[in-house]
Amino acid sequence: KAAVALLAVLALAGIFAADRAGLFGSAAAVKPAGPDWPHYHDKSFRVANVVDGDTLDVDEPDRDRISTRIRLWGVDTPETKDPRKPVAYFGPQASAFTHRCCDGKTVRLELVPGHTRDRYDRLLAYVWLPDGTMLNRELVRQGYGYADPRFDHPYKSEFAALQAEAKEARLGLWKAVKPAQMPYYMTEKERQ
Repeated sequence: KAAVALLAVLALAGIFAADRAGLFGSAAAVKPAGPDWPHYHDKSFRVANVVDGDTLDVDEPDRDRISTRIRLWGVDTPETKDPRKPVAYFGPQASAFTHRCCDGKTVRLELVPGHTRDRYDRLLAYVWLPDGTMLNRELVRQGYGYADPRFDHPYKSEFAALQAEAKEARLGLWKAVKPAQMPYYMTEKERQ
């Protein structure tokens, strides 16, 4: 009887340990893996440089770089810095908006568990401004950028609804953008 009881206790301990390790799927949602999460999530950093409307650098070393490049989650602003392409329609306005919101300010970053970097190794984040507004949301809401439908993220449906409202109100780029000026992933959708 003692041996059976000991085996039962060990089996339960093994199940408990496996559950804590995430083998049953619960740990990943509770405790995201990777060094970016504890280092950046819900932490505040000073903006060192605005690259364009949807990309900025914060004053925090990142691997072998002196700053961390942030790509805003869920929003895509018209290009201004791609050397292979001309400056896109409404790109300078989107860039100027992000400069006004962020230059020299301290912002708070919100990450998505399990999706912290893009293919260019930029940190993916929602950027919260000192007044408590989310930069990503404001870019879409005010028509400075597109709600990027290509990737799933927690605010995807909200951003799509904000884009529809901005388009209906003809705010920002929606006042005069032509399908040929839109990103490739929006062009077919807009022509329908």
